[in-house]
Amino acid sequence: MADPWRDPYAPAAVVIPGAPDAGAAPEPVSDPDAPGRPRLRQLLLVPLITALLAGSLGGALGYAFAVRGGAGGGVALGARPAEAPGLAQRRPESLAGVAEKVLPSVVTVRVASLGGVSEGSGFIVSADGHVITNDHVVSGGTGRASVVFNDGSTAPATVVGQDPESDIAVIKVSRTGLRPVEFGDSDALAVGDPVLAIGSPLSLANTVTAGIVSALDRTMQAGEPGGPVRYYAAIQTDAAVNHGNSGGPLVDSAGRVIGVNSTIKSLVAEGQEAGNIGLAFAIPINQAKRITQDIIGTGKARRTVIGAQVGGSGAGTATGGAGVRLAAVEPSGPAAGAGLKAGDVILKLNGRPMTEPTDLIALVRKFAPGSVVTVEYRRGSSRQNTSVTLAADAK
Repeated sequence: MADPWRDPYAPAAVVIPGAPDAGAAPEPVSDPDAPGRPRLRQLLLVPLITALLAGSLGGALGYAFAVRGGAGGGVALGARPAEAPGLAQRRPESLAGVAEKVLPSVVTVRVASLGGVSEGSGFIVSADGHVITNDHVVSGGTGRASVVFNDGSTAPATVVGQDPESDIAVIKVSRTGLRPVEFGDSDALAVGDPVLAIGSPLSLANTVTAGIVSALDRTMQAGEPGGPVRYYAAIQTDAAVNHGNSGGPLVDSAGRVIGVNSTIKSLVAEGQEAGNIGLAFAIPINQAKRITQDIIGTGKARRTVIGAQVGGSGAGTATGGAGVRLAAVEPSGPAAGAGLKAGDVILKLNGRPMTEPTDLIALVRKFAPGSVVTVEYRRGSSRQNTSVTLAADAK
């Protein structure tokens, strides 16, 4: 009111400020530039990013270890790879190497007949398609056949010729550039030599079984009722051979064919299906090869003879259990030329003991015509030796 410059018409009032409230604190004001505590969102973001990075790194490392170690489920299975043993390397002289070498030359033979289809095995012996098989595989057929090769392909074939008494037949495949087998020497075999039998037993093509030579010059007399009687000095083996192996090759440890699988022994009764019991027999390849060459060259095979007839069943026992008695001798035959006479008892042929008439017949047919064999015989109470030059049958 004492202010001289005051407007005398302005109202006058006295404002007395209230005393400050000591119990209430002023609201704090934060400086945005000043350092402070992190917010909740920041606190959650940091571990989340860390977890994602750790998971990615762990997954990448796990995948890398799994790929390198080949492990599944985090567990390493098996030992560390080592150098393969010698047998697993399939060297040419191993059984697997021999099978790989021979299989491309082995075929399945199918021959149509009035009774159905006869099936057996065979093997290629010339690049232009000649195949060796058994006579009993193609006998009764129409003369036409087909073969199935190792790769599954097929080709027609015709029968070139057959020799029922030796159980060898030759067919010709309508294909060239084939891979023939390698021949071995069946006369050089020894008991215990390892062998493989290859063929199509029970229609199971490309089957390989292993065994050993169980015996040599095992004389066999075989044949179907009403058919020809077959004689041969066989190679006996314990390799698993069944129906369908007939005509297939028996090979040695070098992959060379040393026999033609032909027949088996069985314990089954008449009319039942026979199976392998470890007694199989093969025609020696030296004999089969000679017969094959005759068939290809002339259409028929020569039969080797000694020029004598042997006694009937039991001839061996009539002479004390050893030897085969000659019932008759052809006047101009090989036996007569060597001085043998009817009634003489053949004890050994080329050192091989004779006990049954089939022994002499089968062993003589093993040799080629013109071969010279030693004969030990008994005449009366004396033993003598002579050499016989075998000949081919006139028929």
